[in-house]
Amino acid sequence: MTKKMDGDGVSRPAATVVIVRDRADGAPELLMMERAATMAFAAGALVFPGGAVDEADRALAARAGTGLPLDEAAARIAAIRETIEEAGLAIGFAGAVVDAATVLRLRDGLHGGRTLGELLERHGLELALDALVPFARWHPAPFEQVRRVYDTRFYLARAPQGQVASVDTTENVQLFWSSAAATIARCDAGEGQIIFPTRRNLERIARHASHEELVAHAAAFPVETVRPWREERDGEPHLCIPDHLGYPVTSEPMRRLRRA
Repeated sequence: MTKKMDGDGVSRPAATVVIVRDRADGAPELLMMERAATMAFAAGALVFPGGAVDEADRALAARAGTGLPLDEAAARIAAIRETIEEAGLAIGFAGAVVDAATVLRLRDGLHGGRTLGELLERHGLELALDALVPFARWHPAPFEQVRRVYDTRFYLARAPQGQVASVDTTENVQLFWSSAAATIARCDAGEGQIIFPTRRNLERIARHASHEELVAHAAAFPVETVRPWREERDGEPHLCIPDHLGYPVTSEPMRRLRRA
């Protein structure tokens, strides 16, 4: 599961989720969060909810018998858990809509050190991992000077009905809903920062008008690990990605990059 990459010798598996809220009168909105300036990874950047896969996620995946590979199931569980912790939203749950009071109890329990498996049993809840649709997978290039190295799976999920996102005041300092194009424009205007993978994924998402369209688009392309490489283009070093994975922009000058 791990790969020899960073200064500690280990690349950590991680998961992040693009939560999509359809709009009748415009492009779908995505839940974005501004990372706290004190965070070791992507400090101050605008990101999707997510984080590292932990041992409890893997243990729950092993018990759940989902039919998915263990790494895949654990990553989806991590995405669900991190979304509850960071944004107070319960995505990927089976059956009835999870009410606000239950979401709060789940969040408080996770912040208090309970595992998601323990909380599911206590509240009689089950996960629906198929509600998270694989969209992409990214791994930093070996030469990139990043503080931490994550092998990150990206998922799509529909925004849950009747729930309101809220900051956790520790890992993030602001949450907002915005179309992909509007988030890019916000950062281009100097009102936010996005790192290379986030920008590439926002550009890809901006071409689609609904969650349904995004799911169809995701199904049309393989989820291969994106490993950016450095290449001279027009006399200037660029960071590049493959051109067969659905991304409309596949390179950016190194001088413009926001690093994690």
